[in-house]
Amino acid sequence: MRGLETFWIPGIDHAGIATQLVVEKKIWKERKQTKNDLGREQFLKEIMEWKDDKANTIGQQLKQMGASLDWSKQIFTMDPAHSYAVTEAFIKLFDCGLIYRSDYLVNWSCALGTAISDIEVQHLKISEPTTVSVPGYDKPVKFGILTKFAYKLCDSDGEIVVATTRPETMLGDTAIAVHPNDERYTSFIGQICWHPFRNEKISIISDELVDPQFGTGAVKVTPGHDHVDFEIAKRHNLNLLHVIDEKGYINSTQFKGIPRFDARDIIVDELHRLKLLRGQQEHEMVVPTCSRSNDVVEFLLKPQWFLRCTNIAQKALNAVKDGSLEIEPKNFVKDWNNWLGNIRDWCISRQLWWGHRIPIYSCHIEGEQNTYCVAASSLETAKIKGGIKLGCESNRIIAVQDEDVLDTWFSSALLPFSAFGWPNDDELNRYYPLSLMETGHDILFFWVARMVMLGMQLTGKLPFSKVLLHGIIRDGEGRKMSKSLGNVIAPEDVILGRSLQCRPKPKLSRKYQNKIFWMVEKCDSFG
Repeated sequence: MRGLETFWIPGIDHAGIATQLVVEKKIWKERKQTKNDLGREQFLKEIMEWKDDKANTIGQQLKQMGASLDWSKQIFTMDPAHSYAVTEAFIKLFDCGLIYRSDYLVNWSCALGTAISDIEVQHLKISEPTTVSVPGYDKPVKFGILTKFAYKLCDSDGEIVVATTRPETMLGDTAIAVHPNDERYTSFIGQICWHPFRNEKISIISDELVDPQFGTGAVKVTPGHDHVDFEIAKRHNLNLLHVIDEKGYINSTQFKGIPRFDARDIIVDELHRLKLLRGQQEHEMVVPTCSRSNDVVEFLLKPQWFLRCTNIAQKALNAVKDGSLEIEPKNFVKDWNNWLGNIRDWCISRQLWWGHRIPIYSCHIEGEQNTYCVAASSLETAKIKGGIKLGCESNRIIAVQDEDVLDTWFSSALLPFSAFGWPNDDELNRYYPLSLMETGHDILFFWVARMVMLGMQLTGKLPFSKVLLHGIIRDGEGRKMSKSLGNVIAPEDVILGRSLQCRPKPKLSRKYQNKIFWMVEKCDSFG
């Protein structure tokens, strides 16, 4: 209307984890079938049918609200054109050394059966013993307890007492660590202890990563299930044991097959029976939970694909610092700097079926064992690349594609330029970069930061020059609106109206009870 050439493109994200979870629940409720019962091809067909129905509803809602979108340009992140852009982006990043595969501790949701990124983890602060509902358990699990138990020394009658908030992980202890300057334990360094359940010897080591103020000052080292312990293990060349599996069950010793939090109580009881328990006490702690499933996150050592973020994050930091990228409101600049300044490599692989299959192929010469991984847009291209690397004709190459899919946010991060035809020119030079990115402040890092990082890396330009962050509409209990919670308001119901069904009065926290009472008083006082 102001004479400026403007594009408003409707877009629908495939929402990998959330969509697969919803459809899995749907087919189980309707037919008592799992995705494995259907097989990958049929399950993906079911998801696509569900997606088509929901996408149509979303489109009708936008049209009813009068949104002036160019429907001829509608994008779905699993469309062939966008999928091509995702594949090309991955290949470019892989070929320049920014994507790599590594065995590393990842945030694992046992309920979802997949790894999740750092920013999909919520941190529940607990100041006193508190019960938390965990998916798959009939009763809440108690957190906020520090358990102390003893490891007996092998060469004397002595013992060393450690403290932990996760007794179940002691099955994977491969050492006991103390701070090198902690005089209480100087004589213990180098001695050997006996693991009561694995019947193995473990050493007492010293490391500066140990906090001498935590618990007894002596800490159990479980490198297969803790990030700090993982770093200690690398420095001391310790074994990495995995004692909790992908479904959250103990997978070793006499406790094999027991759910991890049930095993916690059983192990504490067994330590008491062995006269090794040295007490329990209240303890402040932070419990990592999955923002999608509310499961308590387990740290598991898994082979995953990662994107190196340090250098590309620095470019995003510099853009805000030199003013080429503006963030409004200004108070979010501090959050931007803190997150990007302390960023870890991004785990971009997900153990799902719904999503962009990772374009990595493991290649080997038929009849031989030596393998080589290549990033390729097709099986034929992978065989050609594999043949070049392994020094043989492509028809002798056996190539197998990786089973995992990419994190949804990887593909979403490409939208500012993939929407205009990248990696081809098409309309890219005409419309890219954008002027303004307006979105909710809750996805500043999920989406905005990643659009900036990948945009600058893949196109050499900032994807936009200004970010405007809006607030979040919440329900009467202060929760974000979510279809899974059932607290959303459908636009057509606001436009057309609808009858309301009586529902049981919701249980509100004391905070919101007081707030509503105050609001009623204020309304009454104003007549």
